[in-house]
Amino acid sequence: MVRHGVRRYSGGVSLPISSKYHSRPNDPVPESERQQLSEQLNAAFTRGDLSQEEFDGHLNTIFGAQRLGDLVPAVEALGKPQTYSEPSIVQQDGRLAPGEVSEIKSPSAGTQLAIVGGIIGVVAALIVVMMLLVFL
Repeated sequence: MVRHGVRRYSGGVSLPISSKYHSRPNDPVPESERQQLSEQLNAAFTRGDLSQEEFDGHLNTIFGAQRLGDLVPAVEALGKPQTYSEPSIVQQDGRLAPGEVSEIKSPSAGTQLAIVGGIIGVVAALIVVMMLLVFL
């Protein structure tokens, strides 16, 4: 079925007509394409998105394909690969379980010295201002 330039397949994944799998279906499959799709397939299987049977079938499709058009079933099942990385502010380093917070770290000696020095400086400035107000 074609609607607004997008073909819909039984897997529910849409491939635009302009995708290389439709616009150049008779081109040979480059090894880099096989490698990228097999990595994507392994990641999907590791996440539990595919059963062993589905994994085996798509792996056979990827490595048995002679032309780009032969890859359509595997590409449909895998969807688009992630093209971004997770922002570092939300990355988990694995040391804490989700929902746990790390312990509060005490300030370093240099930070403590800076805070005490700042307080002493402010107090000294207030004393000077008060003395000037009294004697003027």
